[in-house]
Amino acid sequence: MLDLHDNQICRIENVSHLSELRVLNLAGNNISKMENLQGLDSLTELNLGQNCISVVTEVDRLPLLQRLFLSCNNITSFDQLACLGESCSLSELTLDGNPVALETWYKQAVLRCVLHLRQLDMKRITDEDRRMAGVQARKEEEKKKESHKQTIHKEKRRLAIRNAAQQWEGVRACLELPSTNGAKEEVSPENSPAHSPAQTNGLTQEPSPDEPRRVSPGSGPERPSGGTEIRLQSNSRPNSPRDPKLVEAGSGSVQSLSLSDSHLAELDGDTLRLFGLGALEALERGWGVQTAGAVTVITFRYINFDAIVPTLPRIRVKFPNLSHMIFLETNISRLPQLAALAQVRRLDQLTIHPDGNPVVSLTLWRSFVIYRLHHFNLQRINGQEVTMNDVIAAERVFGTLGHIAATETPRCRLLLLLEESRKRQLQFLLEGRGRRAGLSPEELRDNGKLLGEGLSRALFNYPSRDCSAESPEEGSVESSERATMVEQYLQELVQSASDTNLKGEALHKLWPSMFAEMVRDCVLEMRDQATFRQASLAKLSETK
Repeated sequence: MLDLHDNQICRIENVSHLSELRVLNLAGNNISKMENLQGLDSLTELNLGQNCISVVTEVDRLPLLQRLFLSCNNITSFDQLACLGESCSLSELTLDGNPVALETWYKQAVLRCVLHLRQLDMKRITDEDRRMAGVQARKEEEKKKESHKQTIHKEKRRLAIRNAAQQWEGVRACLELPSTNGAKEEVSPENSPAHSPAQTNGLTQEPSPDEPRRVSPGSGPERPSGGTEIRLQSNSRPNSPRDPKLVEAGSGSVQSLSLSDSHLAELDGDTLRLFGLGALEALERGWGVQTAGAVTVITFRYINFDAIVPTLPRIRVKFPNLSHMIFLETNISRLPQLAALAQVRRLDQLTIHPDGNPVVSLTLWRSFVIYRLHHFNLQRINGQEVTMNDVIAAERVFGTLGHIAATETPRCRLLLLLEESRKRQLQFLLEGRGRRAGLSPEELRDNGKLLGEGLSRALFNYPSRDCSAESPEEGSVESSERATMVEQYLQELVQSASDTNLKGEALHKLWPSMFAEMVRDCVLEMRDQATFRQASLAKLSETK
């Protein structure tokens, strides 16, 4: 036995030659590090209590150590006790007085580390203590597995969004959309516009890739399930979806609905986010009434708007509480496309981000949305409140056009322009109610009250294009014939208007001389009244 307690020893040294030493007491000193313990092959008890030790080391160099006293030191975490697990002989241990002893599950964590321990802090280890340690060990193992699973999913998600962005860049190049500068980003529920006053849902900044080729998630720990989309190569980086920088989503509340190497659909609380064309398949899945009813926000990114249009009627039925739609990188380039949103049940907010949506650069796009979606009573567009002045201004610009179109367009043309539901409404008005009221179709067209504002707004429409048509060739032929007919009709209208205008201008120039000639001829005819009366009587006789 060697007792050196309560001295001012700062370092363990000059004891490695004591091969027959069994008990070493160094308590109450200033030792901060366990070192130089090799050679103490017979040591069974080591007392280092009331020192300044923060990390336990070299216990594995003491093959016969049974009792280790480390009370009242500076050990703060279980990682600093990892060395104890390498001892096969340790049976008694004291750690009271250390910060680590105040941690939750302290005893269970120590028992997991030192399997053969019989006594801890001068208290006997019971079977219940070991059972609780086993339970805690299983929980920790499950936690690690879940963390690893989330890490893998996070990487799959990042690659899916990145590849969807690169695929969209190929589409952008084909469509010749204006490109914007910005770092590649991915979606994040935390800093998304859904959680900001102006917008909803967003993307997170992703490590900027230098390689232009697609990245396959197959290079990760586990290949994601799901089909792959057509790979489009692009040397440009995908754009930032919005001005704020966003962080990557990793919370456990995010549920992946569809994930492949080029698309992602995920549900985060009340927000449904869709990336890439393949993500639209999530709208076809079986939705529970409660889950679908909780969705109030849908955001689309890297999806061509024309591919979204056919899904709008299904969105209307499936998500009755939807109140906010967000479009980023969706190629909304014309005002009629915005009219397709009228197929949704209701909207309180609409966000169309400038990136990948050229329509936002048009001066009247906001007024058109306010007029066309008037029945939705939109509260905000791109985060900006819709005021009564905005509604009045939109009505002045587009209301007049809609009224003229509804009242002056021939019935056959109205039926051609309207969708099926509006066609039935017009047929009812023109044929059913008109007959009962005793009015002709022309009188009905002149009666704005019967036709109502709904029809004038409905003329600003964007017909759905069902991408799942059985015969794409027939659809393309029909579309070509319709385009030819429309072009021919417009040419005839333009030619007729041009001819009428030319005739009007010619009449305006000739009218002064024509009027003078007419007056002169009348004066000459009536100069000899007797002759004029005889000629007039002769004409009347001939007509009888």
